[in-house]
Amino acid sequence: MAVKMVATNKQAHRNYEISETIEAGIALRGSEVKSLRESKVQISDAYARFEDGELWLVGLHIAPYTRSSSHLRYEPTRKRKLLLHRAELDRLFSKTEQDHLVLVPMALYFKDNRAKLEIGLGRGRKTVDKRQLIAKRDADREARRELAERTRRR
Repeated sequence: MAVKMVATNKQAHRNYEISETIEAGIALRGSEVKSLRESKVQISDAYARFEDGELWLVGLHIAPYTRSSSHLRYEPTRKRKLLLHRAELDRLFSKTEQDHLVLVPMALYFKDNRAKLEIGLGRGRKTVDKRQLIAKRDADREARRELAERTRRR
């Protein structure tokens, strides 16, 4: 299983407390796939939402393919359908409705030549929580640095 990473959402773990991740397929057009292979995509502003019992990805910006013909242009930020089994859709819908969780795109990649999206099921963090997370990460990094320096001295 060859996996080629196209884009990651680096802000997702800082802005959301992710409890679970799900892999979903994406319904794309031909020139969008070619553009993805060139990594001409911006995932940071995207989010997933339910409409009429289906899961849609909104706000994903895929730049138009540079070598495509001019009459076959598409809207770069159009809604794209996410492909999941009905049982998974129902489970995600109930979790988002009952627990007030959100679906955040984490990563976009090719797996066996098919475009896949990793979706995180999580809860938004408050600014105070983000600051505490950053402070804890910095303290852990400093502790590791000190430990490594002490072991080098011996």
